[in-house]
Amino acid sequence: MTSPITTALLSYGMSGEIFHAPFLTIHSGFHLKKVVERTKQKVNQRYPQIISVKDKSEVLNDPSIELVIVNTPNETHYSLVKEVLNAGKHVIVEKPFTVTSVQAEELIALAKAKSKILTVFQSRRFDGDFKTLQQVVKDGLVGKIVEAEIHYDRFRNYIETNTWKEEAKPGTGILYNLGSHMLDQVLVLFGKPNEVDARIGIQRPSGVVDDFYDIRLSYNDMLVIVKSSYLVREQGPRYTIHGVQGSFVKFGIDPQEQDLKDGKLPNVKGWGKEDEQWWGKINSTINGVDVEKKIETLSGDYTKFYDNVFDAIRNNKPLSVKPEEAKEVIRLIEVCYESNKLKKAIKF
Repeated sequence: MTSPITTALLSYGMSGEIFHAPFLTIHSGFHLKKVVERTKQKVNQRYPQIISVKDKSEVLNDPSIELVIVNTPNETHYSLVKEVLNAGKHVIVEKPFTVTSVQAEELIALAKAKSKILTVFQSRRFDGDFKTLQQVVKDGLVGKIVEAEIHYDRFRNYIETNTWKEEAKPGTGILYNLGSHMLDQVLVLFGKPNEVDARIGIQRPSGVVDDFYDIRLSYNDMLVIVKSSYLVREQGPRYTIHGVQGSFVKFGIDPQEQDLKDGKLPNVKGWGKEDEQWWGKINSTINGVDVEKKIETLSGDYTKFYDNVFDAIRNNKPLSVKPEEAKEVIRLIEVCYESNKLKKAIKF
């Protein structure tokens, strides 16, 4: 029987508590041994078996730990991933991968030199709504696509206190936070664009980090629009796809994050299943027949990410989220900032 992968988390903030610990503790392929908690000791309230440590050295110097999850503030990803790889351990790093694409390239080369797995937690690839959109695109249900619009909006008209995410530091702001998910989805669906025209800014009073973007990605004969804002109280469609035969429109967002925040575990029956009220609508001509109906949303499951990491480490299977793909997301973010600075479209 294959032994579980002994794992550690470098922090137990929202990411560790909501997105990592629940999966690592129910997955038979992993043994979550240690969590670094520099100030508050919270992990043992829910997981008494996990060892809470105050310093990363207690993880890096532990020979039993094979895999480390770097889920610390964005600007620390590069230095910490480098330390973990040099300690001879595999790495999962939270999105965004790094602050710059040069940093990403260096880490990819180091992981190869050390013969270690390096991947990025692009969890939104495993959302049910995105999986459904992928299927609609793959099956050509709207014909040749001419325009796609993707939104990831929130309503947060205040500046959250005591969080690095609201501080003007490298790698903060909405484009690194939510944009790293959305741009990853665009690259998965459509590949690299020819041109990028982006506007990025601050809309909330007293804000110091970007909280809005409108990005236009031009392909040969298709336009992809990616938008996000913290000042959207009335939500519009999350995904809108128009093609020569019809359209697909999808409201709502994958339920996994909210279920995890509510304390539900991902091993319950019906995990990741979306309520019918949020199913997308197709209005198209398919095989010569006019079709107007709801399309059931496929179930999302972040467990699949961990399944893949286990197979990559234990069975030498290819990664679902390759670090080279995550590097392209960072490069695209850099190009968006360049476009915004110049106030014009630029080549990617």
